[in-house]
Amino acid sequence: MPDNETMPLPPPPTRKHSNKANNELLVKGILLAIIGLAVLVSPRFITSPGMQGIVANSSLVGWFSLALGAGFLIAYGRRRLTGNTGPSGPL
Repeated sequence: MPDNETMPLPPPPTRKHSNKANNELLVKGILLAIIGLAVLVSPRFITSPGMQGIVANSSLVGWFSLALGAGFLIAYGRRRLTGNTGPSGPL
């Protein structure tokens, strides 16, 4: 091989996700979204003022849970749309 030629790069690695991993991602996303919604909505239904204040002060936890659940559901949808294969990476 002459000095001025370079070898072509290999194709990027692909990762095939199993159905079990996809289902776990879906279940985690749904559960986190439900927990987040429950924490955000429950102060309206709690009659005890003390308990209502405690749950209302934890709204940041509810928003975090809702956002994390939405992220898991988006990742699940992305995997389904790409046919379970894609570049190797964090998702």
